[in-house]
Amino acid sequence: MTYFLLDGPEDAPITILLAHGAGAPMDSASMAATAKALAAAGFRVARFEFHYMAARRYGHRKPPPRAETVNPEYIKAIADLRAKGVAGKLIIGGKSMGGRVASMVADEMFAKGEIAGLVCLGYPFHPPGKPEQLRTKHLADLKTPTLIFQGTRDEFGTKEEVATYGLSAAIEVIWLEDGDHDLKPRKAISGFSTADHLKTVTETIKARMALPSASSS
Repeated sequence: MTYFLLDGPEDAPITILLAHGAGAPMDSASMAATAKALAAAGFRVARFEFHYMAARRYGHRKPPPRAETVNPEYIKAIADLRAKGVAGKLIIGGKSMGGRVASMVADEMFAKGEIAGLVCLGYPFHPPGKPEQLRTKHLADLKTPTLIFQGTRDEFGTKEEVATYGLSAAIEVIWLEDGDHDLKPRKAISGFSTADHLKTVTETIKARMALPSASSS
């Protein structure tokens, strides 16, 4: 059974399942801050770790595997979350690699009615300094409603680069001023704090994904 860190109200109508990035665990400072911000906004948030990262807690230093090889682990996490009794609307996603893995399983899960949307926090469009090594092929035809939050200083994909990618119409990219790969801005330069950007993240998810029925009332 997948182990989850849970935040937010148990009776929340929407749960957001988040996986970590390649190098930092589910309880890293940025993941914890994101989970707390989403929970404060009324979402139930579940964080989990892929096996290689969980093994590091027991002294097994494993490098990150190829992202697609952990797709089954993400699908199992969805099933295990449901098995724990988490019902209602589910949005999947994650930080960097976690969001990328979620994006690779999203359409299969969306077609089955298992999930309602996808949220990527700092999508790794390409490795830093290697803009030719794109990780965008599957994003061209993505059907799952998707929000990608990207800092304008993110070395894994700049605003100018992303504008040329031809992403699916189901994807909306929200740019966070001066944010790095952790969405963290330099307040002295930009005037924004990490808390400001996390507020944008939570409010945008609420506006785009939380209230589809409200638009008809």
